[in-house]
Amino acid sequence: MRLILSLFTGLFLFFQSSDLEALRNAYSKANLSMEGAKNFIEIADKKTSSDPVISAYKAAAEILEAKVTTEKNKRKSFVKSGVTHLESVIKNNPSNAELRVIRMSVQENIPKIVGYSKNLKEDKAFILSNYSKQNAALKTYIKKFAMQSKTMTAAEKNGLK
Repeated sequence: MRLILSLFTGLFLFFQSSDLEALRNAYSKANLSMEGAKNFIEIADKKTSSDPVISAYKAAAEILEAKVTTEKNKRKSFVKSGVTHLESVIKNNPSNAELRVIRMSVQENIPKIVGYSKNLKEDKAFILSNYSKQNAALKTYIKKFAMQSKTMTAAEKNGLK
């Protein structure tokens, strides 16, 4: 019985981690093109999980929906709803570095006129101070994000090992 339970748990964790990898990969390409944005939104929409990281990616997808929608009057509601959801997830999980990476990337890339950029310094400091505590996959993801980040300095980028 324990063997079956162990196998089931292992398979569950494997598929959950591959879901997360799919979201991370799609998210990293979302800002490169309209097609990338649509692909990320589609992948995020299919995910159903109580995992806060997946919830944060879903919130980022909702914000990104404002970029791809053709209905101008819906853009504001997509951003407002996504920001509210993202902030709620971070408030409930303040020590999760990946959530901070997601929020920082959203705030770096959202138009300045929206006014959603108040956490850039806070998130950067949190990411840099907690980087060494992360697992290898997340460290790789953070490094990849940092290399294209507009907020991190060259010295900070080089300090991520």
